[in-house]
Amino acid sequence: MGVVVSRRGWALFAAMCVIWGIPYLLIRVAVRDVSPGTLVFMRTAIGGLVLLPLAVRAGGFRPVLRRWKPLVAFAALEIAIPWLLLGNAEEHLPSSLTGLLVAAVPLVGVVAGRLTGTGDHVDGRRWAGLLLGLLGVGVLVGLDLGRVSGLALVEVGLVAVGYATAPIIMARQLSDLPRFPVVSAALLLSAVAWAPYGLTHWPRHVAATGIASIVILGLVCTALAFVIFFALVAEIGPNRATVITYVNPAVAVALGLLLLNERFTAGMGIGFPLILIGSVLAASTGRVARPTGQAAPDGRDRVAASRTPGA
Repeated sequence: MGVVVSRRGWALFAAMCVIWGIPYLLIRVAVRDVSPGTLVFMRTAIGGLVLLPLAVRAGGFRPVLRRWKPLVAFAALEIAIPWLLLGNAEEHLPSSLTGLLVAAVPLVGVVAGRLTGTGDHVDGRRWAGLLLGLLGVGVLVGLDLGRVSGLALVEVGLVAVGYATAPIIMARQLSDLPRFPVVSAALLLSAVAWAPYGLTHWPRHVAATGIASIVILGLVCTALAFVIFFALVAEIGPNRATVITYVNPAVAVALGLLLLNERFTAGMGIGFPLILIGSVLAASTGRVARPTGQAAPDGRDRVAASRTPGA
């Protein structure tokens, strides 16, 4: 029997689809004025500081810092490196194409889980989904190959690898910790790592659109996004929450076409449906998700181990 999603759940779901669909547009605009490293520094500093009061309220950083090694690895694979690579890639790729390529993260996640022994059993349906999704990526890239940078494609591929492997670290070593201290600590660690570069490479002139993009990325697409995402997970569970993974790319494409006058290509039209269907099949487990929205015994919600890429 299906679980009815409340109106609050639908509202949170819709908000996340938009909030984690717009970063590709904002990154594309921001890197016109600031370097990708400076953008990562500003975004992580803003997001980490805004979430700091929530982290303190949830118990502070002491339990998180006791596990500093997996925390550093998670921050590097989920935030510090992927966000730099996305900025570099979007200096050469349309935001819409970048969003579609990142949609392949569930496919990489299946492979990563298989290699590390942390994933579910890969049956025939999931293998078919994996192959179909990879075919979609091949079509998406192949039909547009003459118009895109090979290096930028490699960078987006590495982003997908980081986004797919970071949840393994979260699930194995950080999932029992309070959510906001983990996220805030990861963001602030990334900000500290990029501070020497960011503080010394601020351009003389940044357009108003660039400043607005940086602020929105930090406040809305990072800090507010995690607040809403954790509320969504508590409302409908992590498995259903990850469905936004399949909606975000469509939002990215629509915004790129409407606001940046990007082209809708044959590769997008054919490749994205294949990636979408393949990702859904590959990520399916055939098991009913257990509700995971209850508070922990000490009253503090724990970090969701699932990852929904939102750049």
